[in-house]
Parts: sequence; structure tokens; C-alpha cells
Amino acid sequence: MLTILGSPARYCDGISRRSFLQVGTLALGGLTLPDLLRAEAARGQKSHKSVIMIYLSGGMAHQDTFDLKPNAPPEIRGEFRPINTRVPGIQYCELLPKLAQCADRFTVIRSLVGQRDEHSSWQNYTGTTMDAAKRENKPHFGSVVARMQGPTDATVPAFVDLSPTMQHKPYNSPGPALLGQAAAPTKVDGDELAVMKSLTVTPEQLHNRKLLLERMDAFRQTAGQTTSVRLDTYHDRAFEVLTSSKLVDALDVTKEPDRTRERYGRGSPKHQGDGAPQWNDQLLMARRLVEAGCRVVTVAYGFWDTHGQNFKSLRRQLPLFDTGISALIEDIYARGLHNDVTVCVWGEFGRTPKINKDAGRDHWARVNFALLAGGGMKVGQVIGSTDSAAAEAKDDPIPYPCVLASVYKNLGIDPHAMVYDVSNRPNPILPSGIHPIEKLY
Repeated sequence: MLTILGSPARYCDGISRRSFLQVGTLALGGLTLPDLLRAEAARGQKSHKSVIMIYLSGGMAHQDTFDLKPNAPPEIRGEFRPINTRVPGIQYCELLPKLAQCADRFTVIRSLVGQRDEHSSWQNYTGTTMDAAKRENKPHFGSVVARMQGPTDATVPAFVDLSPTMQHKPYNSPGPALLGQAAAPTKVDGDELAVMKSLTVTPEQLHNRKLLLERMDAFRQTAGQTTSVRLDTYHDRAFEVLTSSKLVDALDVTKEPDRTRERYGRGSPKHQGDGAPQWNDQLLMARRLVEAGCRVVTVAYGFWDTHGQNFKSLRRQLPLFDTGISALIEDIYARGLHNDVTVCVWGEFGRTPKINKDAGRDHWARVNFALLAGGGMKVGQVIGSTDSAAAEAKDDPIPYPCVLASVYKNLGIDPHAMVYDVSNRPNPILPSGIHPIEKLY
């Protein structure tokens, strides 16, 4: 039996779409893929809101990027100068000139609180710490979206994770947990993309089976089993699912003009430290994926655990970060996607106010930043502030799960709604005290 990757959506009978996407199931009797497509047509097409979440593995230094303190003592302020942005009164690091020029198209939150000194993506993706998420069987937020909203297109998964497998295991994405494998992401790394291309099923390979099913339809129609919609229409769509190359095409950035790829910056798929690569092609893939119909795309980007040589590392890494993130934001706006696509960039914590003996900054969970663009949100602002050493939230301290609450809101999901697990038991998406960030709206 040949299995084709399909969407992880789960239906009310507890059966996932993946269980249908097998050539061997397109046979006599039972619920076939055309039946499934009819059911989807009956329930109607949902609006297509989406999110691209970029996880900065290791924790980027907030005070050396978006919250500089030029009047602090040298052992706190560091080596970088602030520069003005397009928005009067807002300044960023001198190594972020492209982001400074599009600062009117995103919001920086400077006062995230509540994170733990924990090197993991779980806080960002589940809204709680790794041990709590494992204990309570909390799913990745992308799995929640896939479970609740399903795919926008029968041939494109709702949730794609572009994050590679990283050496430090907690950096890797959480799973679907209590929502089961039907809500798991389509996981795509460079090697997996090559395999997907080589396993593409051609129409010729399915030709004989399609002819058989067409004869079956003719027999049923002769026997009086007619429907208001022609059977061959749904069989055509079924075979489109099996032979579709939409996902592979969306991941193929070589289809973009050279000037677009150069604007994003290339980067490299080579891992940095025990974290993620800075591979800007993945940012372009993410934009192509949401245009193709994905609701959630996640990317692990770079390695920012700068205990030593913080400023040397940032001089090397920030220009590529600046190029890629600014290109993604500008692209979202240029293509008219800014009301539907949310871009969220953040890491697991900030860095210490005081520079250590190795010219580095250590872990600092008391305050952190996040960058948010698109999603129909109010942009061109800074929310919250820190004290003179960027050590504590001063104004508008915002619990970090509120970022996820805002993402859910932008996707059209009530963050306090219930998501039903594999046993059809209700589970709250986020705690009742966690709300979307008001100033974003």
C-alpha cells in the first residue's frame, strides 16, 4: 500500500485524513477519498488566516537589538549604538538598519515577563514551561490550530514545521501531545524535501486505478445511485490530492525571482552551535507556504546563546537577521497579506544586563522581547518598557503566553475555547487569565 502525506486534520469520528490518503483505500466499499472531499465541500471553506512563527533558539540579547540603553554604564550598555527608525522616538541597534526602515510595519514588545531560564522552544510554542507541558500533555499551538480549523486546501497541510532537528533536544518543536498524531505538523527539513520530490506520485502511476473507479461510477449511475454532484468531480479531486505537488512547489524557492531571493538573503542550512541554522531561504519558504494555504508555519532560526563573545557573534549574525526578517515583513505587506498573515519573532528569554568576563551575556528570564507584524494588528509602535539596565519590566509587563493568545485571536480562535483531544475530552487552549495584548488592536 502506497501512503501519501496528507493533512493531519482529525474528524468527528476520530479518523484522520492521513488514514484516507492511501492508494490502497481507493477500492470497493467503505468511505473513500471522494467521500471525504464531499464532506469537506458540505461544511464549506473557512477563511484563510495564518501565522509564521520564528523561534530564536538560545535567546537573543534584547538590550543589543531592540531595547538599547545608551546612557547606561559601559558594562551594561555594550558596544552598539542606537539608530533612529522610521517611527519617531523609536530606536534600534545600528546593525538593524533595514528593520529600522520598516519599523512602521511591526510592533516590538519590550516587556515580556514570566519566562523561565530554560533553553527550550516549549515556552514559545505551548505557552508554558517544558516540564509543565509534558506533565499536562500540552500540544504545540500549531497542532491546536490544525485540530480546530483543519486545512484550507485538501492538498496542503494546515501546519508545517520547517525547524530542523537540533542537537540540543529541548530546542526542537513539541509534538501534538493530547491531540494525537492527526494534529502533528508536516515536518520538512532539507533532506526530507529531497525525499518528497523523489516520491511524488505521477498521474500515470494512478491511471489504471482511476479507470477502474470511473467504471465503478458508471455502474452505480446505471443502477440509479446518482447524486446532485457528479461522482467523477470528486474522484478528480481525490486524484488531485494524491498527485498534487503544491507543498513541494511552495517549498521550492528557486521558483522565485533572483532579486527576491537576494532581498531575503541566502544564509546557510548549516547548524549554528547546538541550535538552528540561519537559513533565510526558510523565511521565503514560509511566505510561500502560507500563500499556498498553510495556516501555521514554524521556523527555528539562528543560535543566540551568547555567553561568550556576544558582540562579535551579533556583528556576524544580526545583518543576516536584519535582511531576512525585514524582507519577510515587507513581502507580507507588498503582497497584500498583512491583514491575514501574522509574523511573530521571539526566543525563550533575554540576556543579562551586565556583560560577563567573556564579553558575553548570560541567561535572563525576567524580561524579554517579541516582534509582531501583520495580522491586521496596530503596528509602528513599541509596547512596554524596561528599567535603565534593561533588567526588569517597567511599564506594561506582559505575561509571555499573551503573545500566543494574540496569535490565536488573529487566526480567529478564541484563546479560551476548548480543544477536544483524541478521547473527545475538552481542554482549555490557554488559562483564563491570559488574554490577547490589547495595544496590538
